[in-house]
Amino acid sequence: MLRIDVMISFIFSKIVINVTTGRSTFSHIKTNVSDKTQQEAVENLIVRLIPEDAHKFSIIVDGNIAVKDKDVFKLERLSSGVVQITGSTGVSAATGFHHYLKYYCSCHISWEASNLNLPPQLPHVNTTVRAQDRFRYYQNVCTASYSFTWWQWKDWEKHIDWMALNSYNLVLALTGVEAIWKRVYLRLNMTEVEIEAHFPGPAFLAWGRMGNIRGWGGPLSNYWHDQSLALQHKILNRMRSFGIVPVLPAFAGHVPRAFHRLFPNANVIKTEQWNKFTDTYCCPYLLDPTHPLFQTVANMFMEELIHEFGTDHMYSCDTFNEMLPDNRDVSYLHTVGHAVYSGMSSFDSGAIWVMQNWLFVHESTFWTTDRAKALLTSVPQGKMLVLDLQSEQHPQYRRFDSYYGQPYIWCMLHDFGGTLGMFGSLHTINTEVSKARDQVNGTMVGSGITPEGINQNYIVYDFMSEASWRSEPVDLTTWITKYVIRRYGETNEMAIKGWQILKDSVYNFTSIIPMRGKYAITRKPSTRITTWIWYDICDLLQAWKFLLQASQSYQQSSAYRHDLTDLTRQVLQVLGDHYYKKLKQNFRLKNRNQFQEAASTFLDLFQDMERTLRTSEAFLLGKWLNAAKNLARSNSEEEKMYEYNARNQITLWGPNGEIFDYANKQWSGMIADYYYQRWLLFVTSMNASLVQNITFDEAKVARSIFEEVEEPFTFSRKVYPDYPSGDIVLIAQDVMEKWWPKQHCRFARDNDFSFKDLFEVSPTVILV
Repeated sequence: MLRIDVMISFIFSKIVINVTTGRSTFSHIKTNVSDKTQQEAVENLIVRLIPEDAHKFSIIVDGNIAVKDKDVFKLERLSSGVVQITGSTGVSAATGFHHYLKYYCSCHISWEASNLNLPPQLPHVNTTVRAQDRFRYYQNVCTASYSFTWWQWKDWEKHIDWMALNSYNLVLALTGVEAIWKRVYLRLNMTEVEIEAHFPGPAFLAWGRMGNIRGWGGPLSNYWHDQSLALQHKILNRMRSFGIVPVLPAFAGHVPRAFHRLFPNANVIKTEQWNKFTDTYCCPYLLDPTHPLFQTVANMFMEELIHEFGTDHMYSCDTFNEMLPDNRDVSYLHTVGHAVYSGMSSFDSGAIWVMQNWLFVHESTFWTTDRAKALLTSVPQGKMLVLDLQSEQHPQYRRFDSYYGQPYIWCMLHDFGGTLGMFGSLHTINTEVSKARDQVNGTMVGSGITPEGINQNYIVYDFMSEASWRSEPVDLTTWITKYVIRRYGETNEMAIKGWQILKDSVYNFTSIIPMRGKYAITRKPSTRITTWIWYDICDLLQAWKFLLQASQSYQQSSAYRHDLTDLTRQVLQVLGDHYYKKLKQNFRLKNRNQFQEAASTFLDLFQDMERTLRTSEAFLLGKWLNAAKNLARSNSEEEKMYEYNARNQITLWGPNGEIFDYANKQWSGMIADYYYQRWLLFVTSMNASLVQNITFDEAKVARSIFEEVEEPFTFSRKVYPDYPSGDIVLIAQDVMEKWWPKQHCRFARDNDFSFKDLFEVSPTVILV
């Protein structure tokens, strides 16, 4: 039976659809939830965060204070001492609350830790802050698989609070879509077996949704579908209660192989092979959007989707993600775009097509300006919203003349695969967002974050989340200082110095070279690895030393301990690159003794990395695996399947390592039982070839690594702890004492020696 709240949402949305026919603006894209409901949602959020101090805040949501559909919040401390927060939506009120915590109370909320120690008397405030953009967008299609796969409601509740606090009012919401598609496929007379062969497993759903793979890691059980639907209802209800507009999926054209059996005369195209997946798991069909059957399937899907979830008229749809159209003709591309949009608008005339621009980045040679223009202008202006997915590194809005009139959102992608490694583009973000907004005849309507994975480099996301509320660049030195104080809870000059160095080194990434978290220690062993960094390694070590010197001030700060773990990990990671280079050079020169010394040192790094990561909950393999197993019923086969999905995604990413190490994780457990074991086997074989004076058969060793380490790890049921152990301050001190003398880096900044001497230096990167 259809839920009453969904029926009301559905009926109301149909009214909105009729009212907005023919309009090409976003004026109808707003929450359908009352101001009172949004107010209560923010009040409940505050209780969850600061239950003992929640009474010190008063929330008012008044949609009338918005300026040209852009959010506003007002902060005022009343004579009673209560801080009154008025927002144009629940999201803006939550943002106002967060702004007050950050900039008046020096508090901090992040993914890994929080500092919520409010002063006894709340500081005076009387200010109004206005958003510069209409939208703040969040999520990448891949985030659902790399970060959210195993989440339950408690995880989502906390994260939706974070979204509201950070002002995200347009958020991708794809949970449960496979259950909707199953209904459609059954209506089309597909068999259960055919449907099971189509859906990938839980950790790989993102790529099934985009038509890249089919079946890998599956099948999905009815239990999975049922719990996903129930979870999506909770997610959507909570998002909407804040005034967040969810972006639901639309039909992009990807269909199961069984489609050809059912409709032999339909124009279905077998998609191209993706990342070397064999035919067993690759290449679902693409139903040509120009074929009449496309509209039939699209309407069936929209009917089922909106019947279940209601709609807010924003639809994510990517027909050509990392695949080329079968026809290069501009007229065909224009017709395809029109047909894809018609699949939404014929059922919902208020539909807005939200399209990732990744096709223009990934297949830049194919997507000439003429072809891109044909696709982009196939939809009435204002009926498509383009996500400029990686604006901080590969912006496309300049290349395509602000998408030929279609509105777009400036997005920071930053992370691929949920990999770790400290980096970011703070300086670029600081200047380029406002430049794009102020561009003559520009069509930017928002900013957003689109990482493939979260839970890393929080400082970059904190900074980017404020972009829509800034009209011009800020002083980064001042911003960093305030960030450190609120994150750790008090001022310490050493910590501030360390972070200022990081701001201008690891967080000043300006290259167009792809960042994929590829470092020697986590890469598949090879003699052909080239790693690189864009900063002086001395700066990293100096920042590490400064942060460790601040330990006495931050004994109780969980954020400090997390960051010290992360920075120690980063140092060991970069040293791993260096010692890998030394062992590779000595192996090529057949310097056996020097090779053995370098190899021994390189392998020793893994031991220190493992004990470092073990100290923090954020760096534990056990957390990921246990979350997967906990999502299964008390069913050993389902639990085994979920654990296999979890292990395979972060290692082989496919049955035979099709995308191996793309989603690598520098986690305790992974270091000891996967990365170390691979390198141990590899360097042992290298050493044997030197000792025996025989040719090193690298291909044979690679096969051995797959058979003896990689594949067995994915099937292993070894249990790993999901709780930390060890004191990171003591371990970091020990690691520093151990490795510091080996590097000879003078931190007086004199000119007689630079740690750069250990590296090959170019004007832009340092090769290791």
